[in-house]
Amino acid sequence: MAVKLRLKRMGGKQKPFYRIVAADSRSPRDGKFIELVGTYNPIKGQEVVTVDEEKALKWLNNGAEPTETVRSIFSSQGIMKKYADSKSKKSKKA
Repeated sequence: MAVKLRLKRMGGKQKPFYRIVAADSRSPRDGKFIELVGTYNPIKGQEVVTVDEEKALKWLNNGAEPTETVRSIFSSQGIMKKYADSKSKKSKKA
C-alpha cells in the first residue's frame, strides 16, 4: 500500500479549508484516510497552518510521499529540513 501525505478539502463553496492527511494513494481526494496530520486554511490575509510535527515525521520516515503542496507547506514549517537532517544522521550511523 502506497501512502501519500495530501490535502483533503473541507469547507463550503468559496471557503476552502484543508486537512493534511495520510491516505492510501488509491483512495479519492475526499475519501477515507489513515491519520490526520494537520490543517491548512488558505483564506486571504489569515493563512493558518497547524501540523503535528511528530506525526508528519513519523509518516515521512515510514516512506509516505508528500504531494507538492504538502511538501511546500512542510518546507515553510521546517519539517522537511528536520526530515532531511534525521535521514542524514541515519546514513552516518550505518
